[in-house]
Amino acid sequence: MNQLGPTTGDQLASAPARALVVLRGVEKRFATGTLALRGVDLTIETGDFVSLLGPSGCGKSTLLRIIAGLIAPSAGTLDWPRAEHDAAGVAHPRLGFVFQEPTLMPWTTAAKNVALPLRLEGVARSERLDRATAALRQVGLAGFEQAYPRALSGGMKMRVSIARALVTRPDILLLDEPFAALDEITRFRLNNDLLAIWQETGVTVVFVTHSVFESVYLSRRIAVMAARPGRITREIAIEAPYPRDEAFRTSAEYAALCRTVSASLEEAIAA
Repeated sequence: MNQLGPTTGDQLASAPARALVVLRGVEKRFATGTLALRGVDLTIETGDFVSLLGPSGCGKSTLLRIIAGLIAPSAGTLDWPRAEHDAAGVAHPRLGFVFQEPTLMPWTTAAKNVALPLRLEGVARSERLDRATAALRQVGLAGFEQAYPRALSGGMKMRVSIARALVTRPDILLLDEPFAALDEITRFRLNNDLLAIWQETGVTVVFVTHSVFESVYLSRRIAVMAARPGRITREIAIEAPYPRDEAFRTSAEYAALCRTVSASLEEAIAA
């Protein structure tokens, strides 16, 4: 269990064999009295790609921040069966978080922006710069190590942000609508690059989006959310094989899946 106390042996034993994080009955009520989430049950398996899909205000970002440990749930449990636990039974998973905005330090280079989490961990300078260079190469920015944010496009800044999340070699990568502000061509390209990184590294991904089309293209599973209060109304498996490319994006299978997910989203909005 995370935030609400140590995980018990029974809880660990009852988790699915490949479960990386298990949420049971998670609720979040803010100090204002607003009930943002209620009764959220979700299991994320190791190596999974799960999208949280729903309208604005349904609690997608709040749920992501609870998984990240940035805010605590008001009720329910959050268990990490496969993560390292300390002597008190508290889980310490390795997390990478990508926010809606790149949030880069404008006064330093791309490489040093990426290396910041390693610097905070006390990693030696030579190692952290080597790992930052490798992470930038992984997101398609080889040769831009010494570039400052002001010299980068919006898509390139987001690549730097993703590299910074990957440089710590996380167990789980959490992305909060990272491509929402980008143009369609850049967004499609970054969707493809994110899938390539996921397949190459095997990292577990939880991706927040309000786009049906993006969620279907990327995901193995989509958790459809309704608002007031936020809750998961349906989980949809996307069984189309990987790798996915433009042929899939223009296929009848993709169109049919988008219709199914869109109908579920409409039901959630009306719920």
